[in-house]
Amino acid sequence: MLVVEDEPLLRMNAVDMIEAAGFQVLEAGSADAAISILEVREDIRLVFTDIQIPGSMDGLKLARAVRGRWPPIKIVATSGRVTVTPDDLPDGGRFVPKPYTSAQITGVLREMLV
Repeated sequence: MLVVEDEPLLRMNAVDMIEAAGFQVLEAGSADAAISILEVREDIRLVFTDIQIPGSMDGLKLARAVRGRWPPIKIVATSGRVTVTPDDLPDGGRFVPKPYTSAQITGVLREMLV
């Protein structure tokens, strides 16, 4: 799983929650870094991305790019400032508003990776 979050403390918190649930996690601070990781790793099954991230694309554009290049990878997006509708994400993508709890995130991840 790949966590994409530009705020270091929020990224660390998300990684800790997801690892505590038993998932292996890679992390990136921007969409560009995420794409670089995806280009060399074949074991990533899900991208959990903030929507408002720096770089050449935001989290929604990253979600569409991932779906276009790596269709099997699942997408979960999050934001505390932007409201997302299902039409904003690629098919099957999920949105979890911030602040989220460990139970919310791990529940969504388990549901999507079954």
